[in-house]
Amino acid sequence: MFDTNRAFGSFAVPDTARAREFYGETLGLDVRPVEGMEGEGLIRIALAGDHAILVYPKSDHVPATHTVLNLVVDDVEAAVDELARRGVRTLRYEGFDQDGRGIARGVPRVAWFTDPAGNIVSVLQEA
Repeated sequence: MFDTNRAFGSFAVPDTARAREFYGETLGLDVRPVEGMEGEGLIRIALAGDHAILVYPKSDHVPATHTVLNLVVDDVEAAVDELARRGVRTLRYEGFDQDGRGIARGVPRVAWFTDPAGNIVSVLQEA
């Protein structure tokens, strides 16, 4: 039953205007208001393959302690360098063998950072 329906992920932020700026301008993703719900502050991050993430406002937002969005890239080193150029700093986690740029060199190669609301996002290279 559920394998034939569309699905999408979602997460909260306290300020969707700030999230729209970060995900749209800083990360360069396709971010738009949700049609018919512009006054509600909902935004949609369009992803490859007709997938999307819904971002909704929550005034008492508390960031999750896990990754809310994983962005698959062809070259994690280039992605981390570009993030740094855009002012985004990677996170460091105990227990992960991360290099000087914050990239964990396992499979996948991955680096984490936060959005302005403190939500954890990653860029990862699968192979």
